[in-house]
Amino acid sequence: MTTDQLIYRGTSFLYSASQPEAIFTPEDFTAEHHMIADTAKKFIEKEVRPHNEQIEGGDFTLVRSLLRKAGELGLLAHSIPEKYGGLGLDKITKGLVGEIIGAAGGYSVAHSNHTCIATLPITYFGSQWQKERYLPKLASGEFIGAYCLTEPSAGSDALAASTTALLNEEGTHYLLNGTKMFITNASFSDTFIVYAKVDGTKFTAFIVEKDFPGLSLGPEEQKMGIKGSSTTAVFFDNCEVPVQNLLGEIGKGHHIALNVLNLGRFNLGSACTGAAKYTFKLAIDYTNERQQFGKRIASFTATEEKVADMAIRIYAAESLQYRTASYLEDALGEVDGSSDMKLIADRMREYAVEAAICKVYGSETLDYVADESLQLHGGYGFIKEYKVEQVYRDSRINRIFEGTNEINRLLIPMALLQQVGKGLVPLPGLVGQAVAQLKQSIELEDEILAREKEAIRSIRNVFLLSIGLAYEAFAARIADEQETILKLADIAIALYAAESAVLRTEKSIAKKGEEKSTLKVQLTEALIDDTLFEVEMIARKLIAGVTTGEKRKTALADVTNRFSNLASKGTIQTKRAIAKAFNESRQYIS
Repeated sequence: MTTDQLIYRGTSFLYSASQPEAIFTPEDFTAEHHMIADTAKKFIEKEVRPHNEQIEGGDFTLVRSLLRKAGELGLLAHSIPEKYGGLGLDKITKGLVGEIIGAAGGYSVAHSNHTCIATLPITYFGSQWQKERYLPKLASGEFIGAYCLTEPSAGSDALAASTTALLNEEGTHYLLNGTKMFITNASFSDTFIVYAKVDGTKFTAFIVEKDFPGLSLGPEEQKMGIKGSSTTAVFFDNCEVPVQNLLGEIGKGHHIALNVLNLGRFNLGSACTGAAKYTFKLAIDYTNERQQFGKRIASFTATEEKVADMAIRIYAAESLQYRTASYLEDALGEVDGSSDMKLIADRMREYAVEAAICKVYGSETLDYVADESLQLHGGYGFIKEYKVEQVYRDSRINRIFEGTNEINRLLIPMALLQQVGKGLVPLPGLVGQAVAQLKQSIELEDEILAREKEAIRSIRNVFLLSIGLAYEAFAARIADEQETILKLADIAIALYAAESAVLRTEKSIAKKGEEKSTLKVQLTEALIDDTLFEVEMIARKLIAGVTTGEKRKTALADVTNRFSNLASKGTIQTKRAIAKAFNESRQYIS
């Protein structure tokens, strides 16, 4: 089987190329997308930012009232079907609203948590009665939701939860006992999606209302950042939950918990991208206003490189987010009204790898931009008066939310290897093709982005070479070789980000022409330069760790020779041109 015969499925970017026309990009937004985006922007600018100090001070009554206003504007309802009081919009809209809301600090955490992991379990897995009772109120903001999965001794290993659920003698209620930790929105939530083990063994989901007897809250956690979001423990002491509030099926709670988290990871990537754009503008504004040595800080070439590097990362993050949004829409767009829980779970699982990349790349992009922006502010960046100080504190949690970045990285190569084990992906043949192609001489066509497209092919081949060597070295033990798995994940993430940017730029050139796509071309060329260097270093470490002797020498030479022949000239000038464009615009543009 050759790669062009493979039908697209989640993870296939790791072994098969995609085409520009097959992906969605921000340039494809419809009038409806722009309309809801404008609504979200105005809401943040007029209703949320003016009250940032109160929100940061823990005024959760205000946060709750803002969520209600967001509900009145339809900003909580995008992912809820129309028949249940929602707008029934696509996943592109979900990503777009998530991006814009993501720039609002602690409020954004409360908002995103409510619209995603606190609402979607009912949207996709709820009974008819549950949907009719809860979704209209969650859509309007009359009810605010929370998601209760983490426990004192069960974090990344969520299925190790010890909260129990026992049916009472009358058969009318489940009695829940246990503790959930770090629950966002807890202090003002009306509904809690809670996971407990029925009879101590069957992992199951429940919808618990705040007034059910036996539910109580701990004190507010004193957090480093996202102070505008409520975070408490939730205690269940023989909490009485009516049997009709069991969500999904007994013993199938993991289908809900783990698959809804896939959407949560995508959503988090969107929020981080929006926050990164906001933080980037803070850096642009400050460096264009502040002078040192008689010159604007923005005019120093070291500053220009920092500005360009931030913009390049944001462009890639934005590109992969909306590519993934369209994949999720293709998978889930037709199952909103389905009662087939297995089908829904399978569709949610289909793009788990891409969603994990959204979370990892988005959160690390935001952390990078927050750090560099604060650095460009100098000492002022450390002062509360300057907004970047809050951004820096708020950004750190995103590498922990929705499964740590390490856990998400481990998911990426293992998902492909699971497909290999099921006979869905012919890995030995793909590895053989990749090795042969890496040894071939490079003949670039005389067209724009020819080098960049060849670089994507080469990065993909290096990933396949690397996973082939790792699989050969460890076979069934590979899941325990976490250092190697993490390096494979880093190559995979770099591939998805770079390919998404190249495909987006290709599509722009085809649609608008080369001249109107100049900035996109520059961003893409510079991204590829950086990605080639990054992937080469990762691959060299991986290969050196899993091979010896002549095999090691040959593999290292194939990687180094390939990437050396793809290196470009003039990266410094390209980045200076990128910085000039953004300094003139005084904001992120693409």
